[in-house]
Amino acid sequence: MKNPFPYSSDNKRYHTLNYFYRSKFGKKLSKAVIDCGFTCPNIDGSKGYGGCVFCDGGSGYFTTSGISVRQQLEAEKKRICAKVPNASIVAYFQANTNTYAPVSRLREVYSEALSFPEVTGLSVGTRGDCLPEEVLDLLSEINEQTFLTVELGLQSVHEETIRNINRCCTHEEFMEGYQKLQQRNIRTCLHVINGLPGESPEMMIETARQVGLMRPGGVKLQMLHIIRGTALAKRYEQDNFHLLSREEYIQLIVRQLELLPPETVVERITGDGDKRLLIAPEWTKDKIAVLGSIDKELARQDSWQGKRFM
Repeated sequence: MKNPFPYSSDNKRYHTLNYFYRSKFGKKLSKAVIDCGFTCPNIDGSKGYGGCVFCDGGSGYFTTSGISVRQQLEAEKKRICAKVPNASIVAYFQANTNTYAPVSRLREVYSEALSFPEVTGLSVGTRGDCLPEEVLDLLSEINEQTFLTVELGLQSVHEETIRNINRCCTHEEFMEGYQKLQQRNIRTCLHVINGLPGESPEMMIETARQVGLMRPGGVKLQMLHIIRGTALAKRYEQDNFHLLSREEYIQLIVRQLELLPPETVVERITGDGDKRLLIAPEWTKDKIAVLGSIDKELARQDSWQGKRFM
């Protein structure tokens, strides 16, 4: 059987972000990452300290904090246009928790991004437990003005794992936040990390199954990165816990894609760790090879996104 869900212009067997953007906007969009200096409730002590064990300062290693949103967008525009001339931009508030601030401050930085000429939409990274009603009201307002995606760090649906990684946000709290976004028709992208300590492949597949049943607008799948200077790096040095091999990861991704609904956009299928600080796994440094191997394995198995979605 041929692939019944050709959500791609380049023969991919999953619903790619590039295809989604081109279908919706008629062109490619690129994400410009922004760091507004926000913190997080499990960093500042309101729920915990130290952040998630894999946190390396907010996952914003492309960003430059301490300068204005406009200045950051100018720098990002230069970086992006070196590869994609005349690019349109999605302003991505990435570092730490980008709804964890007074509404007046959030309105200020979101508005500054939207005033930048090349910005076509916003993407806001946050947590399910950082969506009070006044923030949801602001997000709903922005959703009426532009293309908005709220990105939520799920990582895993398993409470034992959630405690183990110091997320300090239960799955129930996550689901409450997710449902509030859905009730307001705000597009949501869920982040999933494969290979978290203590998780079996079956547990990772179960996370994908439950994500599929949630039918999010987007999902990001990636392998766990061990980054120098994080709490996870110290744990890895002490325990040397098992990390998925490239082949194990590829097989897992095939199984996970099969459980996702075809309309969910796969915004990431492997991650980009800072190569200067990456301890393991080494194979993640060759992103192109991993992507190509996933494509080949999907074709070899005649598999595709949604094949086993129920």
